[in-house]
Amino acid sequence: MPIYQPELRTVNVTRYAKPLREGGSLPALVEADDDFLYVLKFRGAGQGAKALIAELVAGEIARLLGLRIPEIVFATLDEAFGRTEPDEEIQDLLRASEGLNLALHYLAGSITFDPLVTTVEAKLASQIVWLDCLVTNVDRTARNTNMLIWHKELWLIDHGAALYFHHSWENWEAQSKRPFVQVKDHVLLPQASELDAVDAEFRTILSAERIQTIVGLIPDEWLMNESTLASPDEQRAVYAQFLASRVASSEIFVKEATNARKALV
Repeated sequence: MPIYQPELRTVNVTRYAKPLREGGSLPALVEADDDFLYVLKFRGAGQGAKALIAELVAGEIARLLGLRIPEIVFATLDEAFGRTEPDEEIQDLLRASEGLNLALHYLAGSITFDPLVTTVEAKLASQIVWLDCLVTNVDRTARNTNMLIWHKELWLIDHGAALYFHHSWENWEAQSKRPFVQVKDHVLLPQASELDAVDAEFRTILSAERIQTIVGLIPDEWLMNESTLASPDEQRAVYAQFLASRVASSEIFVKEATNARKALV
């Protein structure tokens, strides 16, 4: 198996362009010192650093599996932004997010995926459903698909609601082997007729070592406010073990998805 070593760039935010108020956590369109535009996810918002951890881990797993994800970067936010922003709500958010945040490359000109307009072929639908079952992503429904069409290709975005076990660390071992019952609401489930084949393929790609490498990308400072686990390393170990356990027992969530699909079609 070839060595897998992802590297994330770090950029400095130079301009706050505008808030993207369609997101529940008030993400923003920003420009960085590499002159590119990014969608910035603030660690001072809503679910805090946990949403950034889910975004990072789920997104890089998706990329490893060959799915299209905008480039993810670490984004440093200077304290000066909070002083100059006139909107008090945004000012508070900026001040609470000073330091290291997460951003995704802005796909200029993209359009929101509409399942009534675009049909996704069975293998790709099955791959996305499998991914979301693995990372327990509850946010890929017809109401909110969190997918974009860009240059006639399907791109996945917004994984901050994934890995919801980390909002309560209790019984994470048992949670790692539970079926993902929310798959019944997945927007691509009706097209996901190749789950068994995708399962066999993805299990060979997602080794424990590769999972550990992705989890190792989580910065220490996003793990410093957790009282239930003693250290960032211990928390990263739990993330890695949780995901490795879900891969090892993937037949559980594949069966749940297959049965849910049969009920639909």
